[in-house]
Amino acid sequence: MTAHARGAGDAGRALTAPALRAFCLDFGAATEETPFPRNPDVTVYKVEGKIFAICAPAEEPLKVSLKCDPEEAVRLRAGHPAIAPGWHLNKRHWNTVTVGGLPPRMVRELIEDSYDLVVAGLPRATRLRLDRA
Repeated sequence: MTAHARGAGDAGRALTAPALRAFCLDFGAATEETPFPRNPDVTVYKVEGKIFAICAPAEEPLKVSLKCDPEEAVRLRAGHPAIAPGWHLNKRHWNTVTVGGLPPRMVRELIEDSYDLVVAGLPRATRLRLDRA
């Protein structure tokens, strides 16, 4: 996990759909899309065209699917009932998190880890450009 000030002031507050959206869009070069014509309620958050978070903000309970290191994914699922293998995703690399089932700070950390994992897989020149932004 990288340390930075994103959401530091609201770390204990409940993570609502609007707060989750704002948090995801606060990352460098993050964009938001609704790419599924058959399911326009699903929102994806990307960095440089690569997805780091997927959610359906209107659904209850609020869930977000996040990229995760495969070994960490297994550990997290074993320790937290609110974390399951990624729904309709590669279960080795994705977890689906029930947002209300975890402390808000932990959800934010998992989102940040997902973003960082995606950025780490980008070409070096792109990573350097993002670091300077």
